[in-house]
Amino acid sequence: MKKIAPFQNLKDANTILDNGGRFYNILTKADDGEITTAEIGKVAGLFNDKQKMVLYFAMSISALDSSEKKEIEAALSDNLKQAYEKYPLQILKPSEAESKGILSSNAIITGIPKMIESKSDFKGFIMVPVSTGKTMSLIMIPIIDQYDVYHIHDNESSKTFLIAHARGADKLPEKTIRVGGTFKELKLKEGKKEIPTMFLEALYYSDLQL
Repeated sequence: MKKIAPFQNLKDANTILDNGGRFYNILTKADDGEITTAEIGKVAGLFNDKQKMVLYFAMSISALDSSEKKEIEAALSDNLKQAYEKYPLQILKPSEAESKGILSSNAIITGIPKMIESKSDFKGFIMVPVSTGKTMSLIMIPIIDQYDVYHIHDNESSKTFLIAHARGADKLPEKTIRVGGTFKELKLKEGKKEIPTMFLEALYYSDLQL
């Protein structure tokens, strides 16, 4: 998980994003008015994952006004524009995420996270691939074994939603923040029942600009 400091003006966004890519991207030019996957990848520390690139870009321009966003989006290369359409972004409140969230889609949720400290307080499971010789199989494990898990809420509703990030990353602050990630499948166990639901796998977060 990575903390993002959103651009505060269009000039900074253009300067940092239209960067020419890494040294081996010899066909990509800095300051040419076009922002490519190589250039977003350099800033975000990514290589081929366009879904994450789109999410990073959306988080990085979140503080710009609507006209500035349109201008910087117009500078995206054709393949990035296609990725923008392929991986549409949902902007949701915690109280909306469960009913409106789309599995495998990118989303930004704004709220206050509170970490779930104890395994006994939460019985959620995820499917993970495991190699068994020449084949791969899926097994169910407690999500809390692989992720730090949080309830996130806002001040408008007491309803919460689950977000999680890989263990070992810095803990999220217990204050209002913007969290970007991808909806993933989760199964909650209640007795012998398995209830399918979702959580947001948090990839990026940013402080709100007050």
